[in-house]
Amino acid sequence: MQKTLLRYIWTHTRPQQVFILLIVALSMIPYFLAFDLPKQIINGPIQGQGFEDLSTTQNFLDFSISIPFVDYTFGFDGFPLDRMQTLVALSSVFLLLVIINGAFKYYINTYKGRLGERLLRRIRFELVDRVLRFPPRHAKSLNGAEIASMIKDEVEPFGGFTGDAFVQPALLGGQALAALFFIILQNFWLGMVAAFMVAIQVIIIPKMRRRLIELGRQRQITARRLAGKVNEVVEGLGTIHAYDTSNFERADVASRLGEIYRIRYDLYQWKFLVKFLNNFLSQVTPFLFYLIGGYLTLRGTLDVGQLVAVINAYKDLPGPLKELIDWDQARQDVQVKYEQVFENFEVEDLINPAIHTLTPASTQQKLETLHAVSVSLNDDSGAKVVDHVTLKIDRGETVAMVDHTGRGAEAMAEAFGRLSWPSSGRICLGDQDIRELPESVTGRHISYVSTDSYFFHGSLKDNLLYGLKHAPVKRHEYEGKEMRQRLWEIREARKAGNPHLDIRAGWVDYSYAALGNGAKEDLQKSLLAALDAVQLTDDVLELALHSTINPDEDPEFATRVVEMRRALRARMNELGMESLVIPFEPDGYNSQATVAENLLFGATLAPLTPDNELLSSEHFYTALNKVGLQRPFVEMGRTVARNLVEIFGGLPADHPFFRQVTTLSAEDISYYQSLLQRKNEPKPVNFRLSSADKAFIRLTLEYIEPRYRLGILTTELQNKIVGSRELFYTELPAHLRELIERYDPDKYVSVATLRENIVFGKLSNSNADGVVELRTLAGAVSRELGFANQLLKAGLDYDIGAGGRRLTPIQRRKLNLARALIRRSDYYVFNKPLPGLERHTQEEIVQNVLAFLGQQENDPAVIWVLSNISLSRLFDKVVMFDGGAILEEGSYETLEQESGTFKALVA
Repeated sequence: MQKTLLRYIWTHTRPQQVFILLIVALSMIPYFLAFDLPKQIINGPIQGQGFEDLSTTQNFLDFSISIPFVDYTFGFDGFPLDRMQTLVALSSVFLLLVIINGAFKYYINTYKGRLGERLLRRIRFELVDRVLRFPPRHAKSLNGAEIASMIKDEVEPFGGFTGDAFVQPALLGGQALAALFFIILQNFWLGMVAAFMVAIQVIIIPKMRRRLIELGRQRQITARRLAGKVNEVVEGLGTIHAYDTSNFERADVASRLGEIYRIRYDLYQWKFLVKFLNNFLSQVTPFLFYLIGGYLTLRGTLDVGQLVAVINAYKDLPGPLKELIDWDQARQDVQVKYEQVFENFEVEDLINPAIHTLTPASTQQKLETLHAVSVSLNDDSGAKVVDHVTLKIDRGETVAMVDHTGRGAEAMAEAFGRLSWPSSGRICLGDQDIRELPESVTGRHISYVSTDSYFFHGSLKDNLLYGLKHAPVKRHEYEGKEMRQRLWEIREARKAGNPHLDIRAGWVDYSYAALGNGAKEDLQKSLLAALDAVQLTDDVLELALHSTINPDEDPEFATRVVEMRRALRARMNELGMESLVIPFEPDGYNSQATVAENLLFGATLAPLTPDNELLSSEHFYTALNKVGLQRPFVEMGRTVARNLVEIFGGLPADHPFFRQVTTLSAEDISYYQSLLQRKNEPKPVNFRLSSADKAFIRLTLEYIEPRYRLGILTTELQNKIVGSRELFYTELPAHLRELIERYDPDKYVSVATLRENIVFGKLSNSNADGVVELRTLAGAVSRELGFANQLLKAGLDYDIGAGGRRLTPIQRRKLNLARALIRRSDYYVFNKPLPGLERHTQEEIVQNVLAFLGQQENDPAVIWVLSNISLSRLFDKVVMFDGGAILEEGSYETLEQESGTFKALVA
């Protein structure tokens, strides 16, 4: 990157800048001509100069041009016009010049804007490109929020300034000089007055604005640090709450905001002082013009037309002059910002761009060995963590690396994965240093997995396939308007120095699927096998069961769910497991469902909150009254409220009860307590419900007997609810019935989860292992129906959230491992990828992974840094590090027999 912004702009936009400067020079001709026309109009046809009588005419548009050296004159005599015709003609020319000047301004400003946006696009891409090329050690110290703030916000002014960088001083300077030159031509002394005032403004104002630049730089730095702090608060919310440091963080943020306020207040004071002085100087000049110009007019040395023309010309002088001063301030301001960006992105040892060269074709070269040659590694503090280690890994070999003391094994794994660079020695793939190999080789032949994992916002499947998106392998087909839009995008990308890669193309390279020969079906096979290997299949199925599917988007899937619903019910009946699920039946009350679900025999499209459209309508309560349930529901809700207040009143807001009963909170208990304290007066049969009565009805609608166990939902009331279903539904207006999706054993319920659709009922809480038993049974039935893969597909479409936060830590680690397994590599480096798992689970997954990779035809090597040293018996070779050096190396059996240190660690 160039050290100054002007040089950067000139380097990347030189041809465009030259072109627009020529246009600016051309625009000066009509701009200057427009100054002289008012004088001609006033002195000529208006005051009658040259029109002494009515018959006098003047030639309009007459001119002559003499060609030097050839003694030839070319001219045109013009059109003879009388006084009125001349007035109309000159006024029309003035209007034409206004239009031409406006057209020039429009074209110049439009061109500048496009030029600026292209350069802004270029520099933003270049900064992101530099982030991707940061060396590993520097990348670890980055603050993501600050980098994002610089790329998004701090470079924004560069785009606006790019078009003005050379055009604005040329245009404004040309306009100011044209106006000043015209004034001097009319009267020398008025020209000198204007020149003197211009000199004062040009010299004093920029000097005063230097402090504004410094204050702006301070504001920029403090705002960026505030963004970094806010990012830390968001990322560290759990730690803040765990250690009760929220007020410390509030104090920190308040202090930073106070500093920003002080800078901005000082900035405003100085800014408006400069503005006041600039405006004052601008207004003094007209005063001098009126005074001196009027005096000269009265003396007869200056005619009225000249004075009007001078004043008119001066009106066009302060504008360009002020904008020119503003341009100089903007130049200094963006230069300060550019220097800040330059300091943060001009990093030593940037990765060579050739390392990231796009390579669409699969690399076919055979890489037999991965070896470290006298490698030493330092940590971020400069301490040596690996000391002159030489290690060779052959294809097909499984190697366990363990640490006795220090973290040499972990550091070596990072070096093999190219996440850290040796301070001496080298890591070679075949005969080549991996630092010199392009990522199209190392990124495809080596798969690295560590404890740290990051997932991008998107579906589970998107993140699983992330390691297969090396380059576009299939073009997206464009037609018609889309094709024209795509061609425009390519053209603009080239002009902005951006790659014109198509994000809508097919990026998933099936040839790198771990199992098979590169077909799409092989990728599906690899994906499912990898999920099984890391024991993530059940989790994906569980995510699917908790998902809601729109049946209109995939009607075939909804039909298969209903088919599975029937098959599952039949299988439960065969096995005598009917008690696992209490089904929805038109003539039965489901004890595990809410009163509302039983009354409506369906689900509402929106939750039954107080502002729900259904509960907000008087028609709902009128229908309740007609079926005779209004008063019973009010009394039942009152009883529920009384019991809840009696039992749970006074509990703290963080009591476990409120985590189990998500529909109630400590605030709700207090609310119902206040309702119960109101006077309960007897009411007539057709009484109008109060807000308290409606609150009690809402409480009744959410009641589930097995959950609350208050024993108030009698069999008689249950039968009455079931018997009133159809009448209640028909009493509701059509617009309210549309808010309810009724249960139908032959239809998919769009507002219910996939699990609820499959079981078409509610799980019974009488069986503690019911969820596991149902999952096992449902899995067996789905496999028999050939529906299991479709269920898994629904789970793979689950949105895992930003950074995978919707997954548990264990699920994220399993997903991280599976992401590496589904792609075919020659070397797999696993750097303690499964912390936090139980020993037997870790052992099962390690065995599964080794077996899975053993199925690959390319005979890959596996390097696994183990936290559980006893698992090293599963590997061909064990390498034990001590203090950053290799202490022992050999088979598990050999080390166990010959090494006392290793035997002690295993024990």
